Amino acid sequence: MPDERRDIVVIGGGIVGLACALEFSRRYPRLRLMLAEKEDRLATHQSGRNSGVIHSGIYYRSTSLKARTCVQGAKEMVAFCKEHEIPHQICGKVIVATKPDQFQGLEELQKRAQANGISGLRVLSQEELREIEPHCAGLRALHVPGAGITDYVKVSEKYAQIIAQNGGQIWLQTKVIGLRTDQGGYVLETTQGTIAAQYIVNCAGLYSDVIAHMAGANRDLRIVPFRGEYYELIPQRGHLVAGLIYPVPDPRFPFLGVHFTRRINGHVDAGPNAVLAFKREGYAKTDFSLSEAFSELVFPGFWRMAAKYWRTGVAELYRSCSKRAFVHALRQLVPEVESSDLVPAPAGVRAQALERDGTLIDDFRFEGSGNLLHVCNVPSPAATASLVIGRAVADMAHAQFGLKS
Repeated sequence: MPDERRDIVVIGGGIVGLACALEFSRRYPRLRLMLAEKEDRLATHQSGRNSGVIHSGIYYRSTSLKARTCVQGAKEMVAFCKEHEIPHQICGKVIVATKPDQFQGLEELQKRAQANGISGLRVLSQEELREIEPHCAGLRALHVPGAGITDYVKVSEKYAQIIAQNGGQIWLQTKVIGLRTDQGGYVLETTQGTIAAQYIVNCAGLYSDVIAHMAGANRDLRIVPFRGEYYELIPQRGHLVAGLIYPVPDPRFPFLGVHFTRRINGHVDAGPNAVLAFKREGYAKTDFSLSEAFSELVFPGFWRMAAKYWRTGVAELYRSCSKRAFVHALRQLVPEVESSDLVPAPAGVRAQALERDGTLIDDFRFEGSGNLLHVCNVPSPAATASLVIGRAVADMAHAQFGLKS
């Protein structure tokens, strides 16, 4: 017999899992809700190791889930922070073209912003850019005044507090190690015992594919971890960056390039690069897991991806190994930055979903079967869009599970 029984179990205590549990706790107060998190605290991984940016939604195709959820999510995140007195700031962002061949990329971003309903954008001349970011180099820039920053760990903690107030339970140090069907529902084997659940929502982030595979779901999709390595400007040089300074992104990749981010605590991050990690929670360059590396290397999509993008991968790896190369990339945006201005900062790892054909999945991806929902790919801007994602997942659960309030 299972040790515990619940109606709904959400797996994963990052900001997306918490947002889903929050929405379930509001919408279905009579159902017994549990969130299971394997760590001893919430928002330990992607949610606690990001830059804290409230994204505006400018980068994403208007037909994408990212665009639809991010634009609305940004408004709701700012409102949530105001309501609950969570530190935040609307500091604005500049996306900077440092070469003439990037002008077309800026124009494309402006078109996407208009299609996504983002207002207030302005194309800046070199002189106008210097008025906003005096130390930034660029021939032209796009000003996004609505971009902001917050602390997503504090946001996550507030989600958890509201879940508890609504009667939901959050179990820490509860790692899912097995999953099986049982009398129309499921039994989760965890490090805290077995839990019977009628419905399961998989928000396990870096391990979402592992949970999905336990359930016999999509084996043509694999999470590949990319480590984002950062430096931080020393306090004496923090004045070089007023807000958020981004390059024009390469449209072939779901990454934004090295940039400068003023955080809500006043520190200024520089980075990240995007280096393949051989451990899913491999935040240090030396972190390695034989089983997880093997899982990556035997997946056909890995080699197809590598064949497409090996030059970019080599360049990212070189920048990872060479601070000089990292500084060179940063100086394209802020020429005054010197190597001595930068100290290492904590790295993050992005859970990037990869198809069997080598395609890096750019949009959010959700899959469901039976009484299971899998949140398969929710990288940035998931934190910004988390409240909207939570509602979307609850809507899918309503349609798929037939849940009633």
